[in-house]
Amino acid sequence: MKARTTTGVSHYEVQKTRRAKFIEDWRDNRRDVVSLADVTLHDSARGSRIGVYVGVDGDRPTRTMDALAHEFAEGTVTTIHRHSWDAMVLVVAGWGWTEIDGQRVEWGPGDSLHIPAWAWHRTGNDGSATARYLTFSSEPLLATMGMSIVEDAGHTPYRDLVPRPEFTAHLDGDDPYARRVRRLGREQATRRAGRLHTSWDDLELVNTPRGTRTTFLLDRAIGYQASGITMAMFEIAPRRGQSMHRHPGEAWLYVLDGHGHTYLGTEPEGGTVHPWRKGDLIVVDHFLWHQHFNDDPERTAKVVRIHMFDSLLETMRALCDPLVLFEEPPTHIRDRQAGDPGTVDWPTPHRPSWP
Repeated sequence: MKARTTTGVSHYEVQKTRRAKFIEDWRDNRRDVVSLADVTLHDSARGSRIGVYVGVDGDRPTRTMDALAHEFAEGTVTTIHRHSWDAMVLVVAGWGWTEIDGQRVEWGPGDSLHIPAWAWHRTGNDGSATARYLTFSSEPLLATMGMSIVEDAGHTPYRDLVPRPEFTAHLDGDDPYARRVRRLGREQATRRAGRLHTSWDDLELVNTPRGTRTTFLLDRAIGYQASGITMAMFEIAPRRGQSMHRHPGEAWLYVLDGHGHTYLGTEPEGGTVHPWRKGDLIVVDHFLWHQHFNDDPERTAKVVRIHMFDSLLETMRALCDPLVLFEEPPTHIRDRQAGDPGTVDWPTPHRPSWP
């Protein structure tokens, strides 16, 4: 073994330099709000047009989730493909369908879908107007472990494609290997039986202590079996705001309707204010205090919140315990910030329109 006296090439220096460059690049490319105008759509080999809100393929790197926009011209049927990560779909315009492992799911504005990992899927638009949806996926998280894989099969019929990877459901024995086989078998059986679609017409909005009314779009509480990404929609009354809070990890908020602003700061006061409007994506990160406000004096604002709480953030909470990783002001301050949502004359929700 050779010993070197120059510390500049030691593992310590190499890792220190690499880590410093990573965080420098991260900060240079980070955005607090990605506006609709910043998302450029490109024709793709799939037959659709694709743009990036957040993700390395759009020069806005991220570590756990990405956010892409997809447009489908009338008469479009995309190629069929699958990937090692799962994706959540939020329809914002038009009517169409997505085939998931041979099952055709019809959708319209405001609907949500789950594309499981390794599920073959393609999308079509049989209507007379352009359709558009957003996807939020766990691809960046898998990429950090070298496990991001995509396979495109052109326009091959689903019946001619190999199914999702096989798994062993049961193995006798009480040794650690047998117990692992059974545990993973149960996990896969549960995940493959998960829900795939939420229709806008089935949503029920409920008042919350944080001054909004809200509903799950995609979450294990309503039967989905995703990789940890959850989607919920909340509605802010005219000239009101959601109470302040903070948490780690990447949390994004897509503005489905309305306009307003968001406070972001390392402290509850003295931070910065960021305006947003329909079609924008609000990026909340770095354990910042944040609060969202509706600036319209007459109409409510609808915002879809996406984060990876049920996997990544739960893991962080366990690793960092007893540190508090979700924090709100004391109850009396929270309630004063939010106001009583029960005093609001909430309108009947209608499917979102575009633009």
